[in-house]
Amino acid sequence: MQFGHKRLYIDGQLVEAAAGATRPVICPADESTVATIAWAGAADTRRALAAAERGFRYWSALPLGERQQWMDRLRRAIDDKRDLLRQSIMHEMGKVWAGTAEDLDSITDSLRFYATEMEKRQPVEIPDREGTHHHRIIEQPLGVVVAFLAYNFPLLNLGFKLGPALAAGCSIILKPSELSPLSAYILGEICDEIGFPAGVINIICGDVAEVGVPLCESTVPRLITMIGSTQTAQHLIRQSSATSLKRYSMECGGNAPFIVCEDANLDAAVGLGVALKVGNAGQICVAPNRFFIHESHLDSFIEGMTAAFADTKLGFGPEEDPDMGPLVNRAAVEKVDGIVREALAQGGELVSGGELPDGPGFYYPPTLVKLDDPRAPVLQREIFGPVALVTAFSDPREVLALANDTEAGLASYVFSNRQEDLDLFSEGLEFGEVQLNGVKYAIYLPHGGVKNSGIGVDCSTYALDDYLVKKRVSTALSPA
Repeated sequence: MQFGHKRLYIDGQLVEAAAGATRPVICPADESTVATIAWAGAADTRRALAAAERGFRYWSALPLGERQQWMDRLRRAIDDKRDLLRQSIMHEMGKVWAGTAEDLDSITDSLRFYATEMEKRQPVEIPDREGTHHHRIIEQPLGVVVAFLAYNFPLLNLGFKLGPALAAGCSIILKPSELSPLSAYILGEICDEIGFPAGVINIICGDVAEVGVPLCESTVPRLITMIGSTQTAQHLIRQSSATSLKRYSMECGGNAPFIVCEDANLDAAVGLGVALKVGNAGQICVAPNRFFIHESHLDSFIEGMTAAFADTKLGFGPEEDPDMGPLVNRAAVEKVDGIVREALAQGGELVSGGELPDGPGFYYPPTLVKLDDPRAPVLQREIFGPVALVTAFSDPREVLALANDTEAGLASYVFSNRQEDLDLFSEGLEFGEVQLNGVKYAIYLPHGGVKNSGIGVDCSTYALDDYLVKKRVSTALSPA
């Protein structure tokens, strides 16, 4: 499928890059070019910043009811282009068709949720202890937001930022990943079609030096938000903090432990472990990397996971109906394969997978490596691919220490039917999310990490805090 040429969306208009630059969008399933996009330069970045500044003045002054109407109009327009957007995600990511629905639904859910959630934000009164004043806390829009997005969920990541920004009254500059920009550019076309207010939403993609750095160094943005690696977050903070004080909301990488205790439901654990490694080809920040399995279940768990991996069908498109698509590019394949080779060099046993398939596309098979050393250095790596590193444990407190032995702290998973174990891990795991005997993600549930896995949260009412300023208004009860 060909999507043609897509333009930048700046100041309410679809425009070519000022320098005329373009870039291809490559489908990772067959390495074909499926579209071209306008490739922004420094002049386009300056124009987007100026537009967002004007857009903020207009959008922040609109009553919430009018912002809600625009958000609903955008949501319905996105729904009208549902098939096109899902096709674009499938082709820019190689994602299985069923997986594209999650991306699409996430942005519409976010627009719907935050339009309603913002209504609940009412002034809060603080009693005056001396009885001389009346105090209230009001919330106002923060300002211009710059959002740097990861490639793995093109519209989900975008929706997590767009919904709270628009509801709070902020304008936003969206910088999609250069690896999966197509669906974001199509969103710009949708905004153009419905005449979304100029400057409120701006969508540009370009080189770091001409887009990323100027966006960070500008004094216009009040919030820099990102979904990506810890290293990228640190880089963005260093760049942006030199010129002005800004807020940060960063969802960074993870190194999720997956703990299966002695009396766990083994079938449920195997099923979820496989789903999280096969889903999106393992390119998920919350996907488990380190599988700690009680020694009594180790052989059975490996057998069950290996059988499921062997039955996993790789491919592309609804006609092939695959279980798993490719990784995003050749560099991702090389990285994942390198981690597997590293695990083997550290004494690991290759149980399944690990061989690159023939033919075009950036595929990597579901792979399981058994490690005898639960402290092998490779267990500190975020894999971001369909690879499970499995090791045994005997003592719950020992495995708790092993699970926490990482600078990451995003998601964690525990399977047990003993309340004592569940309490131990609920309190003791140093992660922003502890998922017990299953998994649940939704727009109304906070998603965020601790340690080097992030600042702030995406999703839930708590995300709005990053986009709003709290202002104290104190009124004397008698004239001065």
